[in-house]
Amino acid sequence: MTTTQPLDVQPTPLALLLLGRESDPRSERGVECPGDLPAPSDPDLVERARAAKARLGDKVFILGHHYQRDEVIEFADVTGDSFKLARDAAARPEAEYIVFCGVHFMAESADILTSERQQVILPDLAAGCSMADMASAEQVAECWDVLAEAGVADVTVPVSYMNSSADIKSFTGRHGGTICTSSNARRALEWAFSRGEKVLFLPDQHLGRNTAVRDMGFSLDDCAVYNPHKPNGGLTVEQLRAAKMILWRGHCSVHGRFSLESVEDVRARIPGVNVLVHPECKHEVVAAADYVGSTEHIITMLDEAPAGSAWALGTELNLVRRLANSHPDKQIVFLDKTVCFCSTMNRIDLPHLVWTLESLADGKLVNRIQVDAETEHFAKLALEQMLALP
Repeated sequence: MTTTQPLDVQPTPLALLLLGRESDPRSERGVECPGDLPAPSDPDLVERARAAKARLGDKVFILGHHYQRDEVIEFADVTGDSFKLARDAAARPEAEYIVFCGVHFMAESADILTSERQQVILPDLAAGCSMADMASAEQVAECWDVLAEAGVADVTVPVSYMNSSADIKSFTGRHGGTICTSSNARRALEWAFSRGEKVLFLPDQHLGRNTAVRDMGFSLDDCAVYNPHKPNGGLTVEQLRAAKMILWRGHCSVHGRFSLESVEDVRARIPGVNVLVHPECKHEVVAAADYVGSTEHIITMLDEAPAGSAWALGTELNLVRRLANSHPDKQIVFLDKTVCFCSTMNRIDLPHLVWTLESLADGKLVNRIQVDAETEHFAKLALEQMLALP
């Protein structure tokens, strides 16, 4: 049995300890914490997963996102962030089935980038992404109309985060924009500003703001937040004309929980701790951190960190635990004391994976993710633009 290094994650009076039946007034609206994970699956399922995967052989290629639980990662052929995994899938044309252990938008991206003969499967169709769901195609089309009425659409370039639906990626491609990841967001914004005066950044306001202000020297006053639930996004024509960054009001339900108080608390408890956070965190958290980086960057920094160093990580808890277990020579803790996993990512569990693999091995196609041809065409344009970034 795998041992788990303690991460100093303790219940607090404001924690959501009742599996989502309470709320934390300090967190962003819509940010919830489902509590701890259930116990690992029945060991018999491990053998069934191995047997089904062996039956499929080279016909199946399993992708595991970094935020997946260990019992799923064990069966992944490759692990990584969403875009890396989609590219890995495209690089394996001999695999008939691509089983994506992640969330829905990731499987869509894999379907867009893989060949016609490959079939992308999501073990649980309920594995969505709260951030991606915060921007619908209808809402974004209405936003573009608002920009047109304000006379700024023609000078606005859309930049959409990888964590968005195929519909939003398609909108971006239709309007001459690009996709970005958390690691190349600055390059994407620099490209966009070389083509227009403004950027519409979808759907994560924090990544857009942090990249523009922290990395590119913009001011907070250069940023305006478009709220799709308010008339005209809650902005006046003057505000839209003055803004350089028009940020969609979206956020990550995990990274949005970290607070300035979390940073101050961990510094008080662990002298000399290095605070390393994901750029999806709030601006005040990023400003107070020692280091900021994408998931892949966080992993690399921990791999290269000196023995004996102490780190507080502001990212998803499954990944933090995995890093703590793989680096016993370092003190690695979760930035927040509240236990909080990505609830949608954790819908992909071993029972769902076993069912998927056994179904495929028996010749039954299940839970295929398929993007329609028109949406795929324009989404691929936006993705290809990202690949062409300098």
